[in-house]
Amino acid sequence: MTSSQGRILLVDDSADDVALTLRALRKNDITNTVEVASDGEEALRCLFPEDGQQPLPALVLLDLNMPKVGGLEVLRRIRGHQRTRYLPVVVLTTSSEDRDIVQTYDLGGNSFVRKPVAFDEFLNTIRLLSRYWLLVNQSARHRAAG
Repeated sequence: MTSSQGRILLVDDSADDVALTLRALRKNDITNTVEVASDGEEALRCLFPEDGQQPLPALVLLDLNMPKVGGLEVLRRIRGHQRTRYLPVVVLTTSSEDRDIVQTYDLGGNSFVRKPVAFDEFLNTIRLLSRYWLLVNQSARHRAAG
C-alpha cells in the first residue's frame, strides 16, 4: 500500500526503535519512502531546509525524548510555522506521562500513541496509524495553501 501523498518522516534517536518501525511498515506493506531523523535538530532541518524547496512529508512520527531538541519543542516549531502548521504529527513514544500527553495536545499534536512493547501489538499499531493517516485522513495542509 502506498499513499499518493508521499513520504513519512520518522523522528527517533533509538536505532532499535527505528529498525522496529521500518520493519513494521514493511510488514504492513507500507511502501512510502521513510526519511529518518535521529534527533530533533535533524528533524527541523528536514522540515525547514535552507532552500525551502523540499516538499513536506505526508506524516511525521515523532518521539519525545531525544537529544539536542526534544520532541515537544519540535512539535512547537512545527505548529508555529505557516509552512508546517497543518502537517499531521503523531507522537509515537515510550512515555506514558500525563504531562507529555497533555503537552502534546496543547501544542497541536494530532495523536499520542504509546509504543507497544510486544512486536505483534506494535505491528498492529503501525498498521492502524499508517492506514488512517496516509489513506483515510483528509489533510488540511494542501487546502489551506490554496
